[in-house]
Amino acid sequence: MRLAGKTAIITGGASGIGYAAVKRFLSEGAKVVIADYNEAAGSQALQQLEVDDEERVLFIQVDVSNPESVERMIEAVVSTFGGIDILINNAGITQDAMLTKMSIDQWKSVIGVNLNGVFYCTRFAAPYMVQQGKGKIINTSSIVGVQGNIGQTNYAATKAGVIGMTKTWARELGFKGICVNAVAPGYIHTSMVDKVPEKVLEKMVEKVPLRRLGTPEEIANAYLFLASDESDYINGATIEINGGLSI
Repeated sequence: MRLAGKTAIITGGASGIGYAAVKRFLSEGAKVVIADYNEAAGSQALQQLEVDDEERVLFIQVDVSNPESVERMIEAVVSTFGGIDILINNAGITQDAMLTKMSIDQWKSVIGVNLNGVFYCTRFAAPYMVQQGKGKIINTSSIVGVQGNIGQTNYAATKAGVIGMTKTWARELGFKGICVNAVAPGYIHTSMVDKVPEKVLEKMVEKVPLRRLGTPEEIANAYLFLASDESDYINGATIEINGGLSI
């Protein structure tokens, strides 16, 4: 098993890409913390999982936009499992609007979760990785962070910021044995995409050379590779997974 004995925190782990990653990591022997704001979804996720040892998976309710909540979550993980080997900063939200119609609250809420949340989780988890001399941090960006997108000023800003933080932390933490990388998904079949009108979705798919949406499992597989020992010389990279959309 590729993650046997390792402890992984997956934010936004109760649904979508995060939940697919939870299942994949458990199948590879990891101890997994589902860190999510939605307590009902977290409880449901635990019930749905088929795990040989229930002590290998834990749900912790957390608001990643709140530093005190994040710090409590990190302390609980260390207290329960003794350390942190892998951090997947996967939690994210959208509040779309054109620039001139975007409210200040829409801007702040997306910045709070998608950008501040990544900083807070990494800020509080990294010292434990430094102490043990090794760790893997995977940040979820987006094709929108690479290319921009109409109606997503806030989202694009956060996802571009995630790439910048990833490159910075790779320099700061690399010599301490910690690899920091980003994954930039394209159009993935999640509940977020399900909200898109069918005609708009069809046009989105037409732009993808593979002519289909990606699956949460395909992103989870990339998380797994970057979290495993197989990627020990990959640091500061942004891996785009979009069916060729950016070529």
